Amino acid sequence: MSRYREIPEATSGMPRGIPYIIGNEAAERFSFYGMRSILVAFMTTHLLDSSGALATMSEGEAKAVFHIFMGTSYLTPVLGAVLADRFIGKYRTILALSIVYCLGHLALALDETRMGLFIGLGLIALGAGGIKPCVSAHVGDQFGPMNQHQLSRVYGWFYMSINLGALISMLLTPVLLERYGPQVAFGVPGLLMLLATLVFYSGRHRFVHRPPAGPAFCREIFSDEGRRVLLRVALVSWLFIAMFWALFDQISSAWVIQGERMEGDFFGLFSLSSSQMQFLNPLLILLLIPFFSRVIFPRFGGGAGPSLIARLRIGFFIAPIAFAVSAYYETLLGRDIALSLFWLVIPYVLITSAEVLVSPTALELFYRDAPESMKSAVMSVYFIGVSLGNYFAGGVNLLLTDDAGEPLLQGANYYLFFAGLMVLVALAFLPYSRRLERA
Repeated sequence: MSRYREIPEATSGMPRGIPYIIGNEAAERFSFYGMRSILVAFMTTHLLDSSGALATMSEGEAKAVFHIFMGTSYLTPVLGAVLADRFIGKYRTILALSIVYCLGHLALALDETRMGLFIGLGLIALGAGGIKPCVSAHVGDQFGPMNQHQLSRVYGWFYMSINLGALISMLLTPVLLERYGPQVAFGVPGLLMLLATLVFYSGRHRFVHRPPAGPAFCREIFSDEGRRVLLRVALVSWLFIAMFWALFDQISSAWVIQGERMEGDFFGLFSLSSSQMQFLNPLLILLLIPFFSRVIFPRFGGGAGPSLIARLRIGFFIAPIAFAVSAYYETLLGRDIALSLFWLVIPYVLITSAEVLVSPTALELFYRDAPESMKSAVMSVYFIGVSLGNYFAGGVNLLLTDDAGEPLLQGANYYLFFAGLMVLVALAFLPYSRRLERA
């Protein structure tokens, strides 16, 4: 007999474990986005060799490493889903991989060489990715029939905690890197991840611990319905949405590097670094989601808003415009025309608008149609699309080089290459999307 509760309490009130989940998520997202916000800057300006001498990466190599790390972080959810749904359950999966996650932060904080970097990023990719399909599903597990009406409100708090944690860490962590160096800058996110793990562990007697499905998980996956659902998710995510993520995640790589050539002074009032400008993404998410849902969407579809498929189509066409703007900036910078970091607001608004149309839409589209016992697996297949997009971006930076090792795509051509590919993907999605709408 389990020592933990396996079914929700018969109550119309808020489940007792929710504060622990929200607190855990805010601290965990602070740790991840804080680390992510300084990663490219660390690799290009602070990385050391084994003797302690400066041995930084080129911009192309740093971008490649960043995207390979991000790609791996979105591939490991497959492992997390299998562990949680087939073997040990969500709670134990989250707790075990959170410890791995903490060790990754420790490696980054203690060792400023490539060895420390790769060990740290490998452990973080395993930990952060492995818990990804489990955390939001764990929230849903806490609710029973009597308090289902509270679920949407809690997911709102959950989403708010993610973006607040990301926003604060993206403003603070680059300052720590500049003033106190990599050990403190990586150490503080590590301490927040340790705090997240302790908060989560503290709620163990208040959580509902849904048991793993066991062999039924595999039977569901390989059933006719299971294969149909997974194939549909794979086609949309891997063939179309993947390219969106190849563009989007470059806000933490290519845009950071471009921003380092801009002026960070804002009208003499304050200054920001290129890495800090990433805070615009979570801030804009908090602003744009209610703007779209309350102002834009009600103007379409008789007040119901555009269909989920239509939102994907629109988002696919907005994303390349952001990169076309970045290409224009690159042209100006190549002519030695001074630009303020303030101008990055325009591509950030465009790419975040595309994200609001693509990311939550895809999650809703796939999660809604997934059988109950396959929700983690379906999310994992979707995350593989994010992984493929990042691996593609990393491969472009790593492999498209000349005989001297210099990148073949430089300046505005780099951004136009990705923008052009995204336009081609958006055009290819048009006929397939109409088929999806008829299904």
